[in-house]
Amino acid sequence: APTTTAGQTEGTSEEAATSAQAAADLSGSISMVGSTSMEKFANALSESFMEKYPKVTVTAEFVGSGAGVEAVNNGSADIGNSSRNLKDEEKANGVAENIVAIDGIAVVVDPSNTVEDLTKQQLSDLYEGKVTNWKDVGGSDAPVVVVGRESGSGTRSAFEELLGLEDLCKYSNELDSTGAVMAKVASTPGSIGYVSLDVLDDTVKALKLEGAEPTEENIKAGSYFLSRPFVMATKGDISQQNDLVKALFDYIYSEEGTEIVKSVGLIAVDK
Repeated sequence: APTTTAGQTEGTSEEAATSAQAAADLSGSISMVGSTSMEKFANALSESFMEKYPKVTVTAEFVGSGAGVEAVNNGSADIGNSSRNLKDEEKANGVAENIVAIDGIAVVVDPSNTVEDLTKQQLSDLYEGKVTNWKDVGGSDAPVVVVGRESGSGTRSAFEELLGLEDLCKYSNELDSTGAVMAKVASTPGSIGYVSLDVLDDTVKALKLEGAEPTEENIKAGSYFLSRPFVMATKGDISQQNDLVKALFDYIYSEEGTEIVKSVGLIAVDK
């Protein structure tokens, strides 16, 4: 419940009524374009926000982080969803990095794989093609099938950056969505892939890294090293956006928004 501080004026209840009226009057549309990893979060957010503001339509397209940032930069979208930090050249164009949640990246293998845990070095060696058989990292004698995302993917750029492997990975398959990676790994013996933490299910097996399981607690504690921000980029700061977009960010950073973040398996940011 909101706490009142001493010396508050009588005007606050009137202001609350005014903002409730403003909420009822909010109408129009907001367009989001970008990361496929953010699909679950973006859809949950859109649905919940439209329920609260029935005259507002939120549309979301999922075409990759790079395309999302480009769309917001060229004015074809209100918000660019990016599952990685913005690059310096993107910020130089006046695109603002608004972090709305933290996501872990899970490293997944097919369920029959006997490996439980990889060191950072082993993971790098697997993706760089230095280790090509699972027996060299404690598994059975089977070839490694290296699965990853396409070059515009925020998950891929975050994964490669965190391991210092930009443009060095030797992929057998480069797939264009989180779901495609999950399906490929689930059905391919010897495969290894990386996906957003919030999509994990029992079709794949998530590995420990350096002994740490991919959990919220471990990511917050810093013991699980594969994590990245979910960014909702805007052209200029939030304060420069239209009333609809401002209202959406107010909602994201409210208690209700925090609940949505957590409900899809993400970590809320302190705002």
